Amino acid sequence: MRASPQVLIVGAGPAGLAAALFLSRRGVPVRVIDAATEPTRTSKALGVNPRTLHLLEDTGVTARILAEAQEMRTLFLHHNGEPLTTFRPDWKALGADHPMVILPQARTEALLTEALAGFDVAPERGKALTAVSQTADAVTATLADGETVATPLLFAGDGAHSTVRKALDLDFPGDGWDEPWTLMDADIDGLQPDQGWIDLHDEGALIVLPFSGRTFRLIGFGRPLLDSLPPDWTVGTIHWRSDFHISHRTVERMTVGRICLAGDAAHIHSPMGARGMNLGIEDAFVYAACAADFLGGEPGRLEDYNRLRHPVDAAVVDRVRRLTGMVRNTSPLADWLKGVVPPLLTHLPFALNAGLRVGMGLDHPVRVR
Repeated sequence: MRASPQVLIVGAGPAGLAAALFLSRRGVPVRVIDAATEPTRTSKALGVNPRTLHLLEDTGVTARILAEAQEMRTLFLHHNGEPLTTFRPDWKALGADHPMVILPQARTEALLTEALAGFDVAPERGKALTAVSQTADAVTATLADGETVATPLLFAGDGAHSTVRKALDLDFPGDGWDEPWTLMDADIDGLQPDQGWIDLHDEGALIVLPFSGRTFRLIGFGRPLLDSLPPDWTVGTIHWRSDFHISHRTVERMTVGRICLAGDAAHIHSPMGARGMNLGIEDAFVYAACAADFLGGEPGRLEDYNRLRHPVDAAVVDRVRRLTGMVRNTSPLADWLKGVVPPLLTHLPFALNAGLRVGMGLDHPVRVR
């Protein structure tokens, strides 16, 4: 007979699934619920960075990701359609055990779910949380179907519109930008599956990243995405498109009593830098260590989670905001700088490597104490 869950995990996205896996490996019984009736079919995140692959190594998920994923070996950078420079990262030289790879978020979630099945854990879907309260000894969660769950700990990985964060009346300070950005997945002939392409044009930006096979992910603003592609490229089927607005926010604190927040419930930012999903998995790794210790008799460890993760996550959100702000700026001076700075960086390895480490998740250590 399976033991009663000691951690209720709200949200079966990357952060919630990773937390369940890391906790299960530590012998902590968990229960995972999600309001959605089925797993996500579309994929917001694509990049699985070297830090995430390192953290998941012992779970077996890293090997499965690498077996499916596409390494991005080359990134072409342009300014107003004219070539600026080409990046071919040397991952080992940058201190990474693994390369940056491309795998749709839906597949990453599926691989995490499969690994959880080995611990007899499966996400319970169609289970929406409607209210949460806590005492000094326990958390009580109320579900939409009327079920009441009493649990020692609750982990909130329930996304940018987090029910848990709102129930705790936590501030989510930051800012949002008005201009619409677009995501599109389209078949393209013109790039190889291991290549990415960026054009910093005077009206905005276009980023093209590998997705799967001949399909590429396009991200941009300022003009219709397809109007910014090179004329010799051929566009085939458009599989998916979504318009969105960018916000950069970090919750005021990530631990409130016996409840902790992670992933998009705790921090959101633009897709530039490929950190969203990866940062949530980092949160989950640190949380699992802190929660297991708390349940084992170390009462200060839940507050350690906030102390360890909040400043790290806030700093990443700030870095991504500044990077996105530079790309977003379409003033004449900013446009001139876009054409000057990237080639200059290729002659300043220390600066280039610092920027690459941000995207790889190696810009800070992951500490559990």
